[in-house]
Amino acid sequence: MNPSQPIRAIQDNIARVIKGKASVIEMAVVCLLARGHLLLEDVPGVGKTTLAHSLAQSLACSFKRIQFTSDLLPSDIVGVSMFNRQKQAFEFMPGPIFANIVLADEINRTTPKTQSSLLEAMSEAQISVDNQTYPLHQPFMVIATQNPAEYHGTFPLPESQLDRFLMRLRIGYPSLDDERQVLERAYALHPAENLQAVLSTDGVLELQQQANHVHMDESLTDYLLAIVKATRHSELLSLGVSTRGALALNKSAKALALVRGRSYCLPEDIKQLAPVVLPHRVMLNRTQGLRAQSFEQAEQIISDILDTIPVPV
Repeated sequence: MNPSQPIRAIQDNIARVIKGKASVIEMAVVCLLARGHLLLEDVPGVGKTTLAHSLAQSLACSFKRIQFTSDLLPSDIVGVSMFNRQKQAFEFMPGPIFANIVLADEINRTTPKTQSSLLEAMSEAQISVDNQTYPLHQPFMVIATQNPAEYHGTFPLPESQLDRFLMRLRIGYPSLDDERQVLERAYALHPAENLQAVLSTDGVLELQQQANHVHMDESLTDYLLAIVKATRHSELLSLGVSTRGALALNKSAKALALVRGRSYCLPEDIKQLAPVVLPHRVMLNRTQGLRAQSFEQAEQIISDILDTIPVPV
């Protein structure tokens, strides 16, 4: 299958709803093809949930939305074993995590115990209940949203949870012209409900396989590792990028090359992805102010590191 046509179809389909955010849409598709999970962090009302819903609607895959609240339990996500009187045995009732695309809406509004129920699913695409392991559907992607501006009644994601997300994106406010188009549309339902699927489940899996086989030159691997090493030796950081982070940047670069119609990676792929793949995986030596401000500082540190690493020719 020629990857360019279905990838473009997905992007164009989402762009019918999310106006003026081509780069954000591209990164979301890259995250999907890299078999990763996406964290959308921005102020309310800029389209985080709509982006996730539009991506799911563009694929002929199962989709479940979980509204995270303070009283949500782990069993509400993964499922629970219930006694079946007819069979005289316990029977597992799957939770909403058993879907191809799972929207974890306002993930920071639930307790750390419930947040941690996603760790195994996001890392190994499986869940364990009552000493039984259940594989999840493939493809599997968690798209989580959170609001960085509000802290009352929220539980910030721990570093171990953040590290499971391939990317951390911000959508930002649209331009006035794009916002005008949104205002002029009239929808009786959610705008994403009008979208039709443009790619099957098998098509997604095939594109993910093609992304795995994109060529990355040895010099680019050395370049990537030099960036990761620099984060571990930076005086501004108390914790650098882990091996999982290096793998995430490697997978993302290959997926971005495929999205842009190439069978090989370029240094620009790594440089463009590092600011969305690496900052949420590091810890500052001195964290002052809000976590959102700290994340912006981490982005700046990663950007400064990129300026110091020689780019391979």
